[in-house]
Amino acid sequence: MDSIKLQLLLAKVIATAKDTGNWIRAEREENFSKERVEIKGYNDLVSYVDKGAEQKIVNDLTDYFPVGFIVEENTRSGTQDYNWIVDPLDGTTNFVHGIPCYAISIALEYKSEIILGVVYEINRDECFYAIKDGGSYLNSKIIRVSQTPTLKDSLIATGFPISNFTRIESYLKTLEFMMRNTHGVRRIGAAAVDLCYLACGRVDGFFEYNLKPWDAAAGALIVKEAGGLVCDFKGENNWLFGKELIASNELIHQEFKHNTIYNFS
Repeated sequence: MDSIKLQLLLAKVIATAKDTGNWIRAEREENFSKERVEIKGYNDLVSYVDKGAEQKIVNDLTDYFPVGFIVEENTRSGTQDYNWIVDPLDGTTNFVHGIPCYAISIALEYKSEIILGVVYEINRDECFYAIKDGGSYLNSKIIRVSQTPTLKDSLIATGFPISNFTRIESYLKTLEFMMRNTHGVRRIGAAAVDLCYLACGRVDGFFEYNLKPWDAAAGALIVKEAGGLVCDFKGENNWLFGKELIASNELIHQEFKHNTIYNFS
């Protein structure tokens, strides 16, 4: 798909993300209650808002470009060479508890490469987006990762394990190292937002395991197009489906990657 077609498609996806975000915001303010939350698994929450948002997004994306889908709430299934990867509400636990950080994440994948990504953080009305080789933007302004030169001067973001504790000892070792050797660690509660905050320089590095494709796809492209680097816990490229991700600006990447990989090895 050429860049002109991608740009036209991007504009439509941004409109869908914002429209769906407005609906989510209205539901949270006017209609939502915790009694309407379901449990998918241990500490894995879902509500009618997640499902309704996904259906709205899937319907629009099918109209724009009817290809395969990889979606969190299983409102559509089946993959092709091109696939939409959708998280209709990244940060559901924040949403349920009224903590104002949650987002819509939409990406377009072509043969395991992300070529379009949109993340709309609903509470701050911040729309982050990118297409392959087109740079990264926040509300129409170009963004870049930070120029923080060393790990000791960095602020790191992460996601805490909530159900898969098979690597908890390695995670805690990494967390301790980052706490002792950086400006601090933040746990925002939505991986797509973590990655976008990295892309615009609010944090300098991010790591997490047990991620799903819809958690990482759009945000990782936005990081890359903003000048950042992304890899898995082996320093390789299996971050989209490998359930683990390291991302940072280029200047701290080797040190950040080395210490994360060392603790998880």
